[in-house]
Amino acid sequence: MKRILSCLLASLLIAPPIMKADEGMWLPLLIKRLNEADMQKEGLKLTAEEIYSVNNASMKDAIISLGGFCTAELVSPDGLMLTNHHCGFDAVASLSTVDNDILTNGFFAKNRDQEKAAEGLIASFLVRMEDVTEKVKSQLNDTMSEDARTLAIAGITKKLKEENSEGGTYKVDVKSFFKGNEFYLFVYEVFKDIRLVGVPPSAVGKFGGDTDNWMWPRHTGDFSMFRIYMSPEGKPAEYSKTNVPYKSKYFLPINIGGIKKDDFTMIMGYPGTTDRYLTSGGVDLAVNLTSPAIVKLRTKKLALMKEDMDASDAIRLMYAANNAKTSNYWKYFIGQTKGLKRMHTADQKREIEAKFDQWAGSSPELKKKFGNVVAYLKKSYDDMSKYAIARTYLQEAIYGTQILPYAYSFQNLEQLLTNKDTKPEDLKKAVDALKHAAEDHFKEFNAPTDQKITAALLQLYSTDVPKEQQAPLFTMIHNKYKGNFMEYAEELFEHSMFAGKEKTEAFLKDPSLKKLQKDMAYSAVKGIFDHYVPTVRNNVRAIQARIDKNMRLFVEGLRLMDSQKKFYPDANSTMRLSYGKVADYEPMDGVHYNYYTTIEGIMEKMDNSNDDFIVPDKMVELYKKKDYGRYASNGILPVCFLTTNDLTGGASGSPVMNAKGEVIGLAFDGNWEAMSGDIDYDETYKRAICMDARYLLWCIEKLMGAKNIVDEMKVVY
Repeated sequence: MKRILSCLLASLLIAPPIMKADEGMWLPLLIKRLNEADMQKEGLKLTAEEIYSVNNASMKDAIISLGGFCTAELVSPDGLMLTNHHCGFDAVASLSTVDNDILTNGFFAKNRDQEKAAEGLIASFLVRMEDVTEKVKSQLNDTMSEDARTLAIAGITKKLKEENSEGGTYKVDVKSFFKGNEFYLFVYEVFKDIRLVGVPPSAVGKFGGDTDNWMWPRHTGDFSMFRIYMSPEGKPAEYSKTNVPYKSKYFLPINIGGIKKDDFTMIMGYPGTTDRYLTSGGVDLAVNLTSPAIVKLRTKKLALMKEDMDASDAIRLMYAANNAKTSNYWKYFIGQTKGLKRMHTADQKREIEAKFDQWAGSSPELKKKFGNVVAYLKKSYDDMSKYAIARTYLQEAIYGTQILPYAYSFQNLEQLLTNKDTKPEDLKKAVDALKHAAEDHFKEFNAPTDQKITAALLQLYSTDVPKEQQAPLFTMIHNKYKGNFMEYAEELFEHSMFAGKEKTEAFLKDPSLKKLQKDMAYSAVKGIFDHYVPTVRNNVRAIQARIDKNMRLFVEGLRLMDSQKKFYPDANSTMRLSYGKVADYEPMDGVHYNYYTTIEGIMEKMDNSNDDFIVPDKMVELYKKKDYGRYASNGILPVCFLTTNDLTGGASGSPVMNAKGEVIGLAFDGNWEAMSGDIDYDETYKRAICMDARYLLWCIEKLMGAKNIVDEMKVVY
């Protein structure tokens, strides 16, 4: 009885904050148990089985992981795939030339023979997911070190993958959830023959550019379309002219009946990563050290990139994807820091931790297991802060260049050349892989541009990283070049074979260990890593192991404290569903943001002297004629709208669906005021920014003249 009373007291001492409305990215496998009733109460007209089923065609069969970085969905029975413009950006840029700049001008295939192979893009369909927690945990025990635990998990994971891949037919992943407290298996069918069907002009797909990125009101036509092809036998296959369009098990209809405030919405996709259980030490580390460092380095890189992109169309196309990726999260980290400070997230986390300690001390059993968790986490994050700048600068400064990480990719070749027992076939395989990689690398590499970036980022590294954590290279630059990093970079690019495709290819025809080791770029980056490993990485790994162990205990404790609460796991690039409603919001005192925008806003923002706000002549012409067809609402063309759905990066391109599972829009962004959302969900401000399905179809049919594509889809009201 005493133990029962103590546990009851413990449960009363703390319950984590009640989950806020519309918060959570939920596993489809668990929707029936956790969410079906709540969703139907909010307006859902479907059953959990219609959303996720292994035995029958369901909504999950239309949702695609696109390359592991975005989401797409099937919108026709013939493998027609819809995603964001920025998700297809790299593929479209690669298919563009100065003479045929489809990135700038747009493109839509009038027939399937005109569709363009998007090399390197892959589409993965989830076949099924399975809870394998008990199978994994049966190989673990509480006395294991973190290294031993990791090895044990790797062993059982390998076995599970082999057992479920059906001889390599499927790709299998096993992922941990709730900081290592649960494990799920995911089986995918992966298609590699993906072809570009259509994309609007960049003035539509990127309208607003960096200025409007993460902002509302928004007027961006952020979409592109591809088609999946399969072998004549219906299997995944490499590109071939004999392949046929994928026959969809399930595809989503497009609803153009319109939306109104408070309509039920759901988003299904592959959100990347969140860290909602992060403790105060992790928040402080992000706000005070890592995020400001990332912003500083990317600001410099973007400015230098822009100089050359503005001066040359060829360089603009070459660096378009790199620039977009760098810029996107540059602005994100600015907004995230601002949001975390505004919400006093670290202080809120400290309050939870204090209550956790109180709960953990309420019984001997709890104290033994959880009593030191918060203290250990605080100490670990304090220790991690000593290495945070060096770690961030390695990722953002060294990897922020092109020449240094590319040179480092030859490390495996050095090992093969060093080993006298290397088999000729293994060496040939490695060289062939590097030859193929060189083709891709140099397509997006301009030596003068990267030379400027390399000089600037290395100089910032030298200034900001603690001296004892810097490689001898930086002392050499200060001594030999008197700290002139531009002079050093000029010599590096003049002499390194990695500064040009021809030199690299010549080396790969007859690879020499001596030449590789003496190369200025290779020796520089090798020296940086050789110093980084013992001074930073090994320490970081030891600290991270302590964090991982105690975060596992912390999250386990949080869930024990409120066993009646429905907890959701952090996003980790696995399929999730979120639900919410169409909603407006007030970002600050005296300001109200409506839940939708229209083409009127495009014309108000139009400024053809500013790359971010160019409006195509054809759109102006259609606007003047009010030629909106069936896509108008009260004589005006809708463009974008807001919902309260919980989402993060990776969910870009996800379908926004109504209560019947019909596409009403395309998710493409979050709002500036809630950039803290990956760490701290903000009920007041969190919004998903979505492209309206009516603007989508209008762009395809009226602006691009591709009614053949609209006719292929199932359009409903």
